Amino acid sequence: MPESLTAPVPLLIAACAVLGAVVGSFLNVVAWRLPRGESVVRPPSHCPACGAPVRWHDNVPVLGWLLLGGRCRACRGRISAEYPLVEAANAALYGVLAWRFGLGAALPVYMLLVSALLVLTVIDLHHRLLPDRITLPGIAVGLLASATLLPTGIVPALLGAAVGGGGFFLIAVLSRGGMGGGDIKLIAMIGAFLGWEAVLLTTFLAAVTGGLVGAVLMLAFRKGRKYQVPFGPFLSAAAVFCLLWGEQVLTWYLDLGRP
Repeated sequence: MPESLTAPVPLLIAACAVLGAVVGSFLNVVAWRLPRGESVVRPPSHCPACGAPVRWHDNVPVLGWLLLGGRCRACRGRISAEYPLVEAANAALYGVLAWRFGLGAALPVYMLLVSALLVLTVIDLHHRLLPDRITLPGIAVGLLASATLLPTGIVPALLGAAVGGGGFFLIAVLSRGGMGGGDIKLIAMIGAFLGWEAVLLTTFLAAVTGGLVGAVLMLAFRKGRKYQVPFGPFLSAAAVFCLLWGEQVLTWYLDLGRP
């Protein structure tokens, strides 16, 4: 982490945040169309209610939604606030990555990872689905990047994919369906990018936060025990945390056992 922000660093953060907002707009398209089997390229962006094409100036990330008051210009139908939230979230993630890692070969790879995790989160929340079209190529990209561009290294990346995917597969078998196939591939993808140590920490953090949220839902909203909270968003959030601060957490934990 940089000790101080010199003049070029804020500029880099701002540029990456703008890029993140633009990419976030595309992530909204992917999250809407991919589960429905539609092309993410054609047709151009349009209102989901009336089908009217979205004008270019209305498609400016976050700002376009605000200027329209969250409504379609053509039919005045409501446009979900989820769209600018995804754009803002991806912008914030890119800005934090730029601050945390600086300009280097790893930065675009980590941007790709967090965007994949974000769109998987949105899809899983809506459809209880983690598409293979994202996770399987993600595993391959993660292994290739770890072998060439990332500090992870190919051996920890292979171990991460194997430990993560294998461990979750074993849980799925022993629990007879308690773990979905999408979660298995997602944790393998995370391991391919971040390595086996991050997989263990990601799994622990996701299990704790997922359990707490599940308990809150049962108590506050009277959800039954059979209500299934999608695990993908917790894995994704924990993976982002591990990407940014996992090394410090692991170092702190290991230091606890030293005299």
